[in-house]
Amino acid sequence: MLTALDRYIIRMTGASFLTSLFATTAVVWVTQSLRQIDLLTSKGQSLWTFLLVTTLGLPSLALVVAPVALFGAVMWVLNRLNSDSELAAMSAAGATPLQLMRPFIVVTVVVAIATGVLSTSAIPASLRAVREIVTAIRADVIVNVLRPGAFSTFSQGITVHVRASGAGNSLVGMLIEDDSEPGQNLVYTAERGRVVQAGDTSYIVLENGALQRKASGSDDVSIVVFESYAFDLSPLASQSATASFRPREQTVQNLLNPPAEAVDTSGKRGRIRAELHDRLTNPIYPVVFMLIAFAALGRTRSNRQGRISATLAAVAAIVAVRVAGLGLINLASSAAWAVPALYAFLFLTGAAALALIFGRGISLPRRRSLQQA
Repeated sequence: MLTALDRYIIRMTGASFLTSLFATTAVVWVTQSLRQIDLLTSKGQSLWTFLLVTTLGLPSLALVVAPVALFGAVMWVLNRLNSDSELAAMSAAGATPLQLMRPFIVVTVVVAIATGVLSTSAIPASLRAVREIVTAIRADVIVNVLRPGAFSTFSQGITVHVRASGAGNSLVGMLIEDDSEPGQNLVYTAERGRVVQAGDTSYIVLENGALQRKASGSDDVSIVVFESYAFDLSPLASQSATASFRPREQTVQNLLNPPAEAVDTSGKRGRIRAELHDRLTNPIYPVVFMLIAFAALGRTRSNRQGRISATLAAVAAIVAVRVAGLGLINLASSAAWAVPALYAFLFLTGAAALALIFGRGISLPRRRSLQQA
């Protein structure tokens, strides 16, 4: 049963956490979005595609920000309670460390569950969606081959030029030079063209044009005028339209039981192992960060300098924990022993914080039970 005090602290912590989470995620999202501006420029994609790709990256950003935002929220609430002498009043009223920590535990459990859902389900799904979109863009013949105003030359000996693009898939002013066949030069010109998809093959249907054929070593040129001619674009589409997913984009089920082709080398097996345990440990960080914050400011401090010192120590602690965790995850891709070492490190860090909280206590001698509102 939550008391009025619990609800009061939960409201403050939750509001501070959400404000910090949204503000920080938005700032990072804007920064990361600038890296995808290539979709609008060189790839010629719409604003909607740009926003879709960048928005699908929000779950990954929220996963990184959430533990830090929770840490900041807990630190802010505890500092406010201390500054307003509310922490001293609660201690004088007989609040135990567990009673005072209870509302923070409630918020932390919610954040840990949300982090777990993001880590195991939402983020892999969003990354797979981004991979499929980017793969389709790279395989798009219109984007990569038929760029208006540019001469695109390919290793097959084919050069394509389009003067301008019209509505839909229509093209204006087509020129195609084909040197793919030894001893023969073909030049196609057409007033208009349009892209037609037939199964997995793309064609340019040239309209009102001419084909100029010239054999190597000969001055004779033959010209054939046509009303309609279909030019096969499939040799130019070098990128496969089938997305290949990396370990970070795989589902948890695939990481637990990877297909044989995904673990044909020890390096791939190690990356899959590291990715799996990275996802499983992500929900632990909010818990550890909350315990560190509470150990730092969870008892009455009479002077501002003491609170500042405790805050700096807590910040240094969570930075060390996060860096060490990332280091062990990276090491787990090549050394299996790093996996149990990671879990042991996080457990021992949390246990050390709990020892500081309950070992020294935060309350004065118990006078009366804290009354429930």
